[in-house]
Amino acid sequence: MPLLDKKTDKAVNEFNQYVKPVSLWADAWKRLRRNKMAVLGMWIVGAYLVVTFGASVLPFHSYTEQQMLHVNLPPSLKPAGVVALGEHEKRRVDLKEAIERSGRSDLKTDLERVDAEIIQLKGDMDVNPVHKRVYILGTDYLGRDMLARTIYGGQISIMIGLIGTLTAAFIGIVLGSLGGYLGGWVDNLIGRFVDLMYSLPYMLIVIIIMSMLPTGSNSIFVLYLAIAMISWLTISRVVRGQIISLKNSEFVEAAKSMGASSNRIIFRHLLPNSLGIIIIYSTLQFPSFIMNESFLSFLGLGVSAPQASWGTLVSEGVQGMQLYPWRLLVPAVAMTVFLFAMNFLGDGLRDALDPQSKNRS
Repeated sequence: MPLLDKKTDKAVNEFNQYVKPVSLWADAWKRLRRNKMAVLGMWIVGAYLVVTFGASVLPFHSYTEQQMLHVNLPPSLKPAGVVALGEHEKRRVDLKEAIERSGRSDLKTDLERVDAEIIQLKGDMDVNPVHKRVYILGTDYLGRDMLARTIYGGQISIMIGLIGTLTAAFIGIVLGSLGGYLGGWVDNLIGRFVDLMYSLPYMLIVIIIMSMLPTGSNSIFVLYLAIAMISWLTISRVVRGQIISLKNSEFVEAAKSMGASSNRIIFRHLLPNSLGIIIIYSTLQFPSFIMNESFLSFLGLGVSAPQASWGTLVSEGVQGMQLYPWRLLVPAVAMTVFLFAMNFLGDGLRDALDPQSKNRS
């Protein structure tokens, strides 16, 4: 344990050598850097945030612009016009074979339409700059760029996770700290309400809220509200338990002896000492909000068109996964990588901020 040099008021060890003090956060950061998976997750999350929220200034195509001649193009590094022409030629051959094999006259209309689109593509190939675009992740059923839709969809999904986490943390911290410190009827009232809400199925409540409230242009706000209203229950219990374990500590008794009010003790002494576990739990809870939004969007209760989230893109991709697998794989892989990165980062923060793990490495 470091000693104090009375002449210089600096910490020294048993050999009278000066010891540089290390704060809790500096020590946590030092141990976090040793966790390679947590660092990798942090870099991946940072890259996602830069790309998704900086998409408006980055050279991406519009995520709402429709090009009907570029419908369901596979991922390619070739110009869209060349890829579209090749896809139309394949479709033309398939239709001819189907007509010769089955003799279906109704397919002749489709063949005539494909022939007209081929003529239009050949005529516009060198004139229209749209055909020179490159869709490295393909297009969807309306000819929209899957890369742009996945990136802009990430904005909504990440914002839902962020707002849900912040709202849950704020409500849970306030109610959990008040119940844990004050105790008595306040703690009983908050605790029984939490127990009541826990007895109800979380996702069913969110679905009912989404079904009852009006949707449309404000569907994102409704989604934020529905997820945030129920998401604070667990974190309130976590904060309550942490406050109860700390409220009889020496520093709290010292603050009381100096006449500190209950609000000051809670928000200036107890909560800062509980910040580590709050950060850990919030980081680990972040992916669950994205998964909840994806589930609601998969059910058709999420974001309304033309806006999209990872959940709506996955829902659209499932409908054509056999013929156009990239429409499902692109948003699914993007969401999976982000969720794994957040979990790795959360696990790393848990180990770094855990006081009992300081002597492990």
